[in-house]
Amino acid sequence: MANSPDVQRLRDLALLRRVRDRMDRDYAQPLDVEALARGVNMSAGHLSRQFKLAYGESPYSYLMTRRIERAMSLLRVGDLTVTEVCFAVGFSSLGTFSTRFTELVGIPPSTYRQQMADSAEGIPSCVAKQVTRPIRNREASTPNPQLA
Repeated sequence: MANSPDVQRLRDLALLRRVRDRMDRDYAQPLDVEALARGVNMSAGHLSRQFKLAYGESPYSYLMTRRIERAMSLLRVGDLTVTEVCFAVGFSSLGTFSTRFTELVGIPPSTYRQQMADSAEGIPSCVAKQVTRPIRNREASTPNPQLA
C-alpha cells in the first residue's frame, strides 16, 4: 500500500509544488529543468511530464511567465531601463527577453514601458499586477465560457 499509485502521485505533487515554489522564489537565478529535477530527486523528463500534467505548462514556460510578470511590474514602476529589467529578472540576453516578452504580452517591453508609465499611476500594485497579468494564447479564448 505504501507504494500505491495514489501515494506516489501525492508525493510527486508535493515535489512539484516545491519546484514551482522555487521558480516563484528564485526566478531571477539561472534555473534549468535538470537542476530543478536534481533538487527533488527526479529525472528531468519525469519532472517535465508531471509538471505539465499538474500545471498545464512546462517548467520552462512557467518560469518564463514568472520572469515576464516580474518584468512587467518593474517596467510599470519605470525606475529601470529595459536592459536593466532584462537582467534583473534572470534573462542573459536582451533579444531573448524582448522576444519572450512580446510573445506573452503582445507588445515589446519598451512599448509596454511607455504605455504603462502614466496609465498605472495611482493604481495599487496588487490591482495593477492582476489587471496586467500576461495571458497566454491558450488562455485568451474560451469557446463556451461557463457563467456561475
